[in-house]
Amino acid sequence: MTVHALQAPGSGGRLSPAEGREANRNAPPFQANVMPDIHPSAEGLVAPEPVRGCHVQPKDYAWFQESLAHTTAAGLMAFTGSGHTTARHLTDRQGRKRFTGLEHAASMSIQDAAHTLFGNEYVGTDHVFRLNGPRVEAFSGVDKEVFRLLARGDVEEYRALVHASRGVRPRLTFDKNWGGPVSVHADGSVFALRLLPGQNEEPCACSSR
Repeated sequence: MTVHALQAPGSGGRLSPAEGREANRNAPPFQANVMPDIHPSAEGLVAPEPVRGCHVQPKDYAWFQESLAHTTAAGLMAFTGSGHTTARHLTDRQGRKRFTGLEHAASMSIQDAAHTLFGNEYVGTDHVFRLNGPRVEAFSGVDKEVFRLLARGDVEEYRALVHASRGVRPRLTFDKNWGGPVSVHADGSVFALRLLPGQNEEPCACSSR
C-alpha cells in the first residue's frame, strides 16, 4: 500500500478533519462505500484522467481510522484462534459470518490455552506438530489484558496500552521456565515453541550410508 501525505509545518499535534465526525474506534465496524479512483486537481479547465487508487477525503477520515483499528484488532484476535472475538471487529464484507459459527475446541482461545511467559500471562491456542521427528508444541496468543480489552470491544484502551508499552514489550529470547524460544511483539502478541516433555533433545546419530 502506498500512502501519500502532505507535510504540515508546526510544533506537532494531531490533524483534525475539517468536516465530518471524530473517530470512535469502540463503535462496531461498518462498511462504507467509498468511490474508487484518485482525481487529481484540475489544470485550468482541463480535468486530468482519474488515477487508480482510493482517495480518503476528510469526510471519510473517521471511518478510515476506525476501519484500520478494527482490522488490526481482528488480525490480532485471529492469531489467538478466537473466532467470535475476531468476528466482532469485522464487517460482513470482510467475512464476519465466517467466524460466528460453532468453534472447535482448539479455537476457543479463552478456554484453550494460557501460559505465563517472562512473568506475563498470555492466552491463545496450542498446536502440536512434528519437527524432524520430535513433537513440538507451538503457542500463539496475546497478552491477557490485551485479549480482555479486545474481547469486549475496547479498541481505544487497547491502542493506548500498546502505545505505552511499545518500547519495552518486544522481546525474542529463550524462556527457561517455558522451555523454549519466545517471541513477543509490540502489539502484545506472542509466539512460543518448545519440545513436548519426555523427548530426547539431542539429534539422533544417524548412519551416513
